[in-house]
Amino acid sequence: MTPAARKETILAAIVESFIQSGEPVGSKALLGGTGLQVSSATVRNDMAELTAQGYLAQPHTSAGRIPTALGYRYYVDNVMRVTPLAQVAAAYIRDSLGKLADSPEMILQGAADLTEQLTGSVALATTPAADNCRVRRLSFVQTGRHTAMAVLICSNGVIRTRLFRCAFVITPEIITMFDKSLNELFAGVEVGVIGQPFIQSAAVRFGELSLFMPPALIAIMEAAQQSAKVSVKHSKLSRLIFNYGASASVSREFIDFLQNERDVAAMLSRRPQHTAVTIGTENRRVELSKSAVFSTRYSIDGTPSGVLAIITAQRTDYARNIAIIECVAQCAGELMEELIETTD
Repeated sequence: MTPAARKETILAAIVESFIQSGEPVGSKALLGGTGLQVSSATVRNDMAELTAQGYLAQPHTSAGRIPTALGYRYYVDNVMRVTPLAQVAAAYIRDSLGKLADSPEMILQGAADLTEQLTGSVALATTPAADNCRVRRLSFVQTGRHTAMAVLICSNGVIRTRLFRCAFVITPEIITMFDKSLNELFAGVEVGVIGQPFIQSAAVRFGELSLFMPPALIAIMEAAQQSAKVSVKHSKLSRLIFNYGASASVSREFIDFLQNERDVAAMLSRRPQHTAVTIGTENRRVELSKSAVFSTRYSIDGTPSGVLAIITAQRTDYARNIAIIECVAQCAGELMEELIETTD
């Protein structure tokens, strides 16, 4: 074994031992656990070099070593192996989310809650981004003599509803007219362009029917504007206090950050399309400088869409967390696709 390979073995063993026990790891424990055929002095020298290079830290002079953020980074990039969850675990996840498949929002909230349950970490899920999102279908449901509900179904899985009121009595024939005429106009249109100018030009196209259209058109516009906003579903924020063992003020910083939906949505929207882990200062937020953030994206019609993420302490089971969020995200995306198909 080359010196470089030996150091990698030592670093991996320290990371894995510390993740399991939370205790600093000494040279004697390493020799017993790794089976390295070298002297204790050689192991101590390698540990000292890894410490000097920033991969390990020594909490006390006489203590063993623990990983730094850089050590975790090397482990994740070069050593860690992710094994997909067993079929029984994947089936449990799908069954649990399937019970919540009444709306995309319920699926995503369920995904966040279930991910927290399985990882012991604060979990976040975002509604699909509106980039290149188009109108898949419009539906109309009569709710009273003068009221109806417009249902906007988007290509990214988002479903938004808006009630509207008409001065005239709404009949089944009018609902049918709304359905036929407005779907012909809106199907395939980018959600982001459905603003006041688009609605005004659309009204002109209907000629005599334009007398009936304004309330429905305004409802569609409002539903489109609502669907373009990314919202964040999160699990119980009290999990932070127990996970980090931090002071009340530090926990308060975390909670304040996570309750700022705009900042959290912006951060998650910048996450990569693929599964990613950022550690410590890589997160570029002081509130997350001692955290590890895991994220992946669920897909709608084969296109990466919203984000499922967890925020946890750096001492965590990296491979297991990745396997869990990837499985939950895949199941959430599949259930959202099925929900879209049933609404067509």
